[in-house]
Amino acid sequence: MLLNRNDLINATNMYSSSLKKQKKKILICAGTGCVAGGALEIYDEFIRLMDEKGINCGISLEKEPHDESVGVKKSGCHGFCEMGPLVRIEPWGYLYIKVKPEDCEEILEKTILNNECVERLAYAKNGKIHKKQEEIPFYKKQTRLALEHCGHIDATSIEEYFAVGGYGALEKVLFDMSSDDIIKQIEESNLRGRGGGGFPAGRKWSQVKRQEENTKYVVCNGDEGDPGAFMDRSIMEGDPHRVLEGMMIAAIACGAQEGYIYVRAEYPLAVSRLKNAIAQARNYGILGENILGTSFSFDIKINRGAGAFVCGEGSALTASIEGKRGMPRVKPPRTVEQGLFGKPTVLNNVETFANVPSIITRGAEWYKSIGPEKSPGTKAFAITGNIENTGLIEVPMGTTLREVIFDIGGGIRDGKEFKAVQIGGPSGGCLTKEHLDLPLDFDSLKKAGAMIGSGGLVVMDEDTCMVEVARFFMNFTQNESCGKCVPCREGTKRMLEILENIVAGKGNIEDIDMLLELADTISATALCGLGKTAAFPVVSTIKNFRSEYETHIIDKKCPSKTCVKLKKIFIEKELCRGCSKCSRICPVGAISGKIKEPFVIDQDKCIKCGACIESCAFKAIKED
Repeated sequence: MLLNRNDLINATNMYSSSLKKQKKKILICAGTGCVAGGALEIYDEFIRLMDEKGINCGISLEKEPHDESVGVKKSGCHGFCEMGPLVRIEPWGYLYIKVKPEDCEEILEKTILNNECVERLAYAKNGKIHKKQEEIPFYKKQTRLALEHCGHIDATSIEEYFAVGGYGALEKVLFDMSSDDIIKQIEESNLRGRGGGGFPAGRKWSQVKRQEENTKYVVCNGDEGDPGAFMDRSIMEGDPHRVLEGMMIAAIACGAQEGYIYVRAEYPLAVSRLKNAIAQARNYGILGENILGTSFSFDIKINRGAGAFVCGEGSALTASIEGKRGMPRVKPPRTVEQGLFGKPTVLNNVETFANVPSIITRGAEWYKSIGPEKSPGTKAFAITGNIENTGLIEVPMGTTLREVIFDIGGGIRDGKEFKAVQIGGPSGGCLTKEHLDLPLDFDSLKKAGAMIGSGGLVVMDEDTCMVEVARFFMNFTQNESCGKCVPCREGTKRMLEILENIVAGKGNIEDIDMLLELADTISATALCGLGKTAAFPVVSTIKNFRSEYETHIIDKKCPSKTCVKLKKIFIEKELCRGCSKCSRICPVGAISGKIKEPFVIDQDKCIKCGACIESCAFKAIKED
């Protein structure tokens, strides 16, 4: 246990020295994606082979290592998920992609023992091999702050967190800063909440500090429900102590005694890593009573959510922690006044807390030097969809959409044209080609009718149906509506019905204006943020792709041929030989005719499965 400030300083120096003694390190990505691809088997194989070959294997940091060892570590997410499982080798900075257990022996022989790169495992593009991670285009324009330790230290070790200066910010605020000093530094940094709203974190902390209640709470929102988003999950898995440290600094600033991390149950690895981190911190006296010999006492509990999207909203989240149904309430009073258990509460998301330690140790001016003045710092994004490089990235605020999609993301798959990107999750909006040079920051996106949200980016190519995209997100939002307020419960249901009619070829031209009218009403009258932004995908797709709606309604056609019910499968009489194979294979009996005469398809019965097209040897069956 660390009893005082000197103990923490000594632990930092001791473990930093121990980490430096490991000249060579094998960092196996142990984020959810790579674990699913077999990363833990790779980790076990490295350890087995090193024992077999007599290589000194350093699984954990020793207090006083006698000999140099090769560190083997379960690191956090490296981000390049498209290429996983990933293995980074230091000190060379080599990044090996799509590694398998059978590759481990070659890596040990060539790289660890002979200092050579295994080029067949390195990333290659257009004939050029990129041996080092930092040379890969995916990483070149990134600036990792919240994710700086992910992929570089053992995600399961508090000693490695000490070794890279972890809990140094906690030490500083405990002994060298007052609560007012902490809040002033966070306010001056202009750190804005990374959960979507972009509310200034320092102002929120200040509002909680001003409350006269003796009992206050700090709550971390890890309920990341946007489809395709995994930024917070990766931070919780890859650098859990950083999240704990950020929460503790917030607690000192506002006078809280207890903290909660709300994580969705679908994140078992994040829960496991957080539990491990909390246990380690308690063991070292970083959490608990009289931390480092001071009067500050603080502890953290984990609460697992059942996966309700609405619980990402503050008041619904706190209600869920209290054991109630996760439903938002009318405000005011706001969470800073009456949050968890009716007490003043600081509520920020994972990424926001992860930024705090660096701001404390490096200063507000340093933080403001990154990104635009009104939205400084960096933002983590999960890029998915029709893009070459899917994965987790972190870039300075103000980076353009073009840089993210084409420079980092590698452009659109299969050489197709970029069409749109859905940003901000199901409550976000669609951005198009005209927005490619738009800087990604809170204010610029708001002006464009979109929002950063938690940071999900779903990229779409020329073959994407934007009406179906709007229907998909409205279906998600309608299913996730808690049902408490009429505008959201009934309004989203009606909007979904209209969209379903349009993609089924049953829409009317008046439906477009009705969708916009419903969107205005829901946005103006819904109780919480989910309802107020639920119609954003519909409004933005109508604004940017109105002609697609009109084609669906007037011509009864889907330009991208995505909407199944608008497809028409027919038989060209001139090519049909009347073999009857198509009628025999049709699962619903929609095809009829006489042998050696052209067959016909009953459009009312046809379910557009395409089985007949694949079965026809004469290419007589076509799709329109």
